[in-house]
Amino acid sequence: MNDTVASAPAAAVASPSGVLLHPSRGKVIAITSGKGGVGKTFLSANLAAALTRRGLRVLVLDADLGLANLDVVLNLYPKLTLHDVFSGRCTLDEAIVQAPGGFQVLLAGSGLVEYSRLTPEVREDFLRLMEQVVPRYDVVLLDTGAGISDVVLFALSLASEVLLVATPEPTSLTDAYATIKVLATQQRRQLVRLVVNQAARPGDGRAITAQLQAVLNRFVGGDGRAAPIRLVHMGDIPVDKAVREAVMRRQLLLLQAPGCPASLAVGQIAGRLVDTVLKPA
Repeated sequence: MNDTVASAPAAAVASPSGVLLHPSRGKVIAITSGKGGVGKTFLSANLAAALTRRGLRVLVLDADLGLANLDVVLNLYPKLTLHDVFSGRCTLDEAIVQAPGGFQVLLAGSGLVEYSRLTPEVREDFLRLMEQVVPRYDVVLLDTGAGISDVVLFALSLASEVLLVATPEPTSLTDAYATIKVLATQQRRQLVRLVVNQAARPGDGRAITAQLQAVLNRFVGGDGRAAPIRLVHMGDIPVDKAVREAVMRRQLLLLQAPGCPASLAVGQIAGRLVDTVLKPA
């Protein structure tokens, strides 16, 4: 089945949460996971670099409001963060910084309890933020937290596409299934894109996608409480020692080891996103 998404109309459209997104000027992709520690933030940063190389204007927004770590992956030490924007201590332009790889980032602080749950204030702050940033970029990547908390689900509701990261480990796949089920039942999502990280063999990701799809077909969407949901396999990132080396050095893999297997895999995933969901209107 062809998963190519038709070009979006120029008019603004409302997301499931009500925020007006402008598909002709920006596409919002949420990168998430059921289980933590599967490489979600690593993919967000390196995918942004790969999309920037293709000539796109990219912003990565750290939507893990309570336990942010995008700054660690990128070796950045921001003086101003998303929380300063929300509190009015700085403007949006003052908080957006240039990252290695040529893209821009809006970082969040870590360990702030007031942002660990979805209060009406956090919701409204985030909605206003998205209305400002989406028109400025070709693509906005939301690096969400892991799991299905109310903050994570709200961030996902703002995205036109969800890119779910999982590893072949049973715990990761179980949590991935739970996340997909919630997206189908609560947000009526009909499509989720899957990236399998730390794949041991070529073809692992397609097999895992087929297995998850079979379980979803059996248990989700058949009773009318959820929309039938389709998984699209976007690619595998193989086990590669260069990944650990880049993470330990707090450097982008695509800059440190651009020819390694994992870098090439991220580049291929970026190409598929461009071909399927980021085509110009």
